[in-house]
Amino acid sequence: MNNMVNAPPPFIPGAFVGAAHHYRSRVYFEDTDLSGIVYHANYLRYMERARSDMLRLADIDQRAAMEAGEGAWAVTDLAIQYRSPAKLDDDILVVSTVRAVRGASVIIAQRIFRGTDTLNGEILTDGQVTAAFLSPKGRPRRQPAGWADRFTAIMNGETFPC
Repeated sequence: MNNMVNAPPPFIPGAFVGAAHHYRSRVYFEDTDLSGIVYHANYLRYMERARSDMLRLADIDQRAAMEAGEGAWAVTDLAIQYRSPAKLDDDILVVSTVRAVRGASVIIAQRIFRGTDTLNGEILTDGQVTAAFLSPKGRPRRQPAGWADRFTAIMNGETFPC
């Protein structure tokens, strides 16, 4: 019997591919309803995780902004179109692209594919999210210095270290 303990593989975050952020995940049992199909609200969770990963890779530190009392992001508008259901054990890919940058908000389009690439994957969901930066009192305020520039860089396909 082999007594070696296998180390887990390293954590692989999402990555930028040109102007798009790609985030891979898998459909787990907890994501599905009794028929093995992903529950509709869980697509929003996949999209949220992908956006959070995109911001982290772009060095937009949401936690530091919250802890410094600057504020936090809040979704102010959301549109989603379900095209085909994801199922238990599917590999999925969330592709996020920045569509517009404003002083206090950003618009991000997100598409979820079944599979691990956009060429061969089936489109499952299309969405668009507007997120506004809010003060601790819940009022819109300008994004912290440099964040709008980072979103513009993402939109222009500039890469960030992973």
